[in-house]
Amino acid sequence: MTHPALPTEALILNRIQETEDIFTLQLRLTDPAQQWRLGIQPGQFNMLYRFGVGEIPISFMAIAQDEQGQSVLAHTIRALGRVSQALAALLPGDRIGLRGPFGNGWPLQQAEGMDLCVVTGGLGCAPAVSIIEHAFANRALYGHIHIIQGVKHSADLLWRSRYEFWAQQPETTVLMAADVAAPGWPWYSGRVTELIKRLPLNPEHTLVCCCGPEPMMQASAEQLIRQHVPADAIWLSMERNMQCASGHCGHCQFGADFICRDGPVMPYPRLRDRLGLEGV
Repeated sequence: MTHPALPTEALILNRIQETEDIFTLQLRLTDPAQQWRLGIQPGQFNMLYRFGVGEIPISFMAIAQDEQGQSVLAHTIRALGRVSQALAALLPGDRIGLRGPFGNGWPLQQAEGMDLCVVTGGLGCAPAVSIIEHAFANRALYGHIHIIQGVKHSADLLWRSRYEFWAQQPETTVLMAADVAAPGWPWYSGRVTELIKRLPLNPEHTLVCCCGPEPMMQASAEQLIRQHVPADAIWLSMERNMQCASGHCGHCQFGADFICRDGPVMPYPRLRDRLGLEGV
């Protein structure tokens, strides 16, 4: 079986509780013939299936190596709905179904030789980790790396140690913002768009990857355009109710596009006139 729409099995190696309602599952594919699925690209997603409950689309966060040198696939999930809450109840040693990878990833080849700007909000930081790790693993291909993360409350920040590590790397700018900051928050208090104004951008040589709530992405894209970043150099990762992952069921239709098939990563000019419109 070599078609992404066909299911395979994954073993849960580890479960990490990131916050009160966000957790990460570290998975190993049990069938050696399915290892081709580990070619998943930053920005793509898998359908994770809890047996007897259902499946949901989850962007992949990272691929790491375990102590035996085998590949481990990590997905970070917020426990909100029926399926995600069922996945949250699983423990190491349990097994789930997996289909994928699906969708279009980030245009990282297009970004080669350019500065890379990653703007994320909330749990949008999860799929953004894959972009950033790819860029650092291929550091010579990219110029300056700008990383901006915004959260609603400072307690919502995931992977603080990762951001602190990235901030120490050469030719890297890391800026963090919280709408509501607890005492001791060392970064900015306010909105992500205010941080974008502080970026030392080389706008004609910058490619932007943006992921998070749609109002945040739209406001960030417009601010970047005001700072002379070309609109076609700005890419967004969209979220919708993706159920089939092949554009057949219609649940993720967004205007003329189906997010599971035509996205989730799409250029901003293609979306600009639709964002913020009711019923689209």
